[in-house]
Amino acid sequence: MAEPFNVLFLCTGNSARSILTEAALNLPSIGGGRFRGFSAGSHPAGRVNPFAIELLREQHISTDGLRSKSWDEFSAPDAPHMHFIFTVCDNAAGDVCPIWPGHPVTAHWGVPDPAAVAGSDEDKRRAFRDAWRVLSRRAMRFAALPISSLSTPALQEQIDRIGRDA
Repeated sequence: MAEPFNVLFLCTGNSARSILTEAALNLPSIGGGRFRGFSAGSHPAGRVNPFAIELLREQHISTDGLRSKSWDEFSAPDAPHMHFIFTVCDNAAGDVCPIWPGHPVTAHWGVPDPAAVAGSDEDKRRAFRDAWRVLSRRAMRFAALPISSLSTPALQEQIDRIGRDA
């Protein structure tokens, strides 16, 4: 099998949306070993949001190795080479998302921040489930793309389209 494509999901705090998308892409049923998902933040929270952990465990997804970390880890000389970089923070909600310079295959897949939801724990769980539905569906659609047979402009168009769809 060919070396997997490395995919980095970026968000400000790296505690919820980017973590969820990393976990989704790393599922055998989605990424199928063709992809290796990572996540990071421009200003990491230092811990994974407990509602994200709860949701992943409810989905029977391992949370081993998931941690909130700086995107600086992925700019170090010994860091894995990234083939794709997606921001998942929602600019319209006021998040400041990091920009990964110099990488040609990037897209913005913003969703509202479930960690910012006020209200009851059930309101928060609902927000995390909503974010999970969108992000895992996007990861699934991305993983189904015939990446090797698409030109760079066609691939860019496809991943941008995925980010616009809910």
